Amino acid sequence: MVCLRTFIALVALLIFLGHGAASAESGEASAVTTHPALAKTNIFLAAGDYRRALEACQRAIDGAPSAAHYIQLTYVYHAIDAYLEQLAQEERWMAVEHLYLNLASRGTEDLVDPPGGLARMAKELIQTSVRQQSDVSAAMANRLDKAESDRLWVEQTQWRAANPKTWWQGMPAAWVR
Repeated sequence: MVCLRTFIALVALLIFLGHGAASAESGEASAVTTHPALAKTNIFLAAGDYRRALEACQRAIDGAPSAAHYIQLTYVYHAIDAYLEQLAQEERWMAVEHLYLNLASRGTEDLVDPPGGLARMAKELIQTSVRQQSDVSAAMANRLDKAESDRLWVEQTQWRAANPKTWWQGMPAAWVR
């Protein structure tokens, strides 16, 4: 499973490096991908590195606050929630614990003072938090630009419908052109 994710992340990186935002069909980059940190978010999702995906979205918001950036942050929160649900349904509690460690990791100090936790408790804690945070970031996006928020939610809803078992492993194709 890890090898497949690594392969997907490498392919996504190669595609990104080969085409980048300049390959947008209309000749202009989408508002979602104008910040360099957002270009990495899709790769982090493919790798299952949700902490770095969240951090990339936060950097984009810090650098250029917009409805699109808040929607992308909300999407990452939803992706974490959906991934946790899939792991729980498949009773893959070790993977839940790995997700917990990924989100709780602070760096090398975790090697000597690792965060602990039971997988099922970690699932509940993470899901409660990401659901609350996604509501907050979605509200912020709506306050900044309701029309843009609505447009982006249509795109992500179509993406979810087209990829019901894997949508959280990446972002809608329109967002990463």
